[in-house]
Amino acid sequence: MTATAFPAATDRPEPVPIRRPTVGARISRLVLPVFTGVAVLYLFLPIAVMIAFSFNDPAGRQNITWQGFTLRNYVDLWGRPDITGPMVNSLIVAVVATLISTTLGTLIGMALTRYEFKGRTGLNLLIFIPMATPEIIMGASLLSLFVSAGVQRDLTTIVIAHVMFNISYVVVTVRARIAGFNRALEEAAMDLGANEWTTFRKVTFPLIFPGILAAALLAFALSIDDYVITLFVAGRSITFPLWVFGVSRLGVPPEVNVLGTLIFVVALVFIAVQIWSQRRAIVARPEPGT
Repeated sequence: MTATAFPAATDRPEPVPIRRPTVGARISRLVLPVFTGVAVLYLFLPIAVMIAFSFNDPAGRQNITWQGFTLRNYVDLWGRPDITGPMVNSLIVAVVATLISTTLGTLIGMALTRYEFKGRTGLNLLIFIPMATPEIIMGASLLSLFVSAGVQRDLTTIVIAHVMFNISYVVVTVRARIAGFNRALEEAAMDLGANEWTTFRKVTFPLIFPGILAAALLAFALSIDDYVITLFVAGRSITFPLWVFGVSRLGVPPEVNVLGTLIFVVALVFIAVQIWSQRRAIVARPEPGT
């Protein structure tokens, strides 16, 4: 029997020396994390100040220096209709304007993306005009329109104005989602016997729903935060931004921070629920081949 030859210990390859990164490489690796941290701090520092001063107990109307911790601002808020009334008006306007603009904007976005018709090019251009027009010009134009037509300015005119400038943002957002949509999925559903309404309900709408939801959230944020256009078309109606500007001339009460904090918390909870539902759907999705 032949003996198996083993390599001698001297024949083993020498270990490759580990090269330590240079100082410049270490610094370059830290640039992006540091820049990201500074950017996040810049974005969330005002929100942190807003939340902190919602618990402040100022002696007067100026809520700009910390004078003590209290929960009375949250408890007493619901007993002051002069504060909750404008907030309710803003919520009503934002919800109604979001529903109308999201519905119309989605239909317009689908029509511009999928169909050829006369005036399509001109309509594509007109969609961007409300986004490019300064708000003060748009507000003054709407004021002239309502006054000339003899329309009384109230929450209805605010909703009309908000729908007008929200539609453009909805169309742009929904079109970005529909542009990458695979039409073969709809054709396959129709080949299997589904009509147009069933195809839209079972195939098209679920696939473009993330774009519609993003457009609706954008429209809601723009509507509840708008001040310039609302100032021209509100008449005697008071929304939350108008109320904040009015009281800020005499002093910013802590209730402004309280309402801002509540809006932020609601939005944060909504985002957390969305992320949780998406991760749950990914985990529950069967792997290919199973």
